[in-house]
Amino acid sequence: MMTRILATALSSLLLMAAAPGAAQMPMTTAAPAADAAAETLTDADIQHLREGLRADKRQATAETLQLTDAEAAKFWPIYDKYIADLTVINNSKYGMIKEYSEKFGSYTDSQASSFIKRWLDVDVRASQLRSRYVPVVGRVLPGVKTATFFQIDRRLAMLVNLGLAAQLPILQSQTAPQ
Repeated sequence: MMTRILATALSSLLLMAAAPGAAQMPMTTAAPAADAAAETLTDADIQHLREGLRADKRQATAETLQLTDAEAAKFWPIYDKYIADLTVINNSKYGMIKEYSEKFGSYTDSQASSFIKRWLDVDVRASQLRSRYVPVVGRVLPGVKTATFFQIDRRLAMLVNLGLAAQLPILQSQTAPQ
């Protein structure tokens, strides 16, 4: 069940991120794909979906952030390094989602506590990364464009996180109420 949910969540996120103006669109919960039950999500599938999300994120950033040619020449290499660093952090997140799909229904209290602490750590690390990159981006873009980039980045991250949260079942529902 969780593998099907994860496949649907990631597919929905890819479709949402591909939509023009995704950074400004409200989030809607996508209906599960009809063939999701027949698919088994592999590490390669997750990697492919994540690559698509990153490409769509780059496109949404390029369409929204209005850069001169000179600014773009300086900004995009920094963006690529930022995304590479963020990908390392998000590897933990997607690993945890895979773990969640495999362990759902059998989490103990201590495993659940460990899980949420690790999930929050991923959030903190992503925020710390953004903080480290604000002055780096600020050296190549004016303040308004720097703030705009991080606003776009946060909005897209929130869309992804909201999409995942909407698709993953609440942990407490793994057992029937006593």
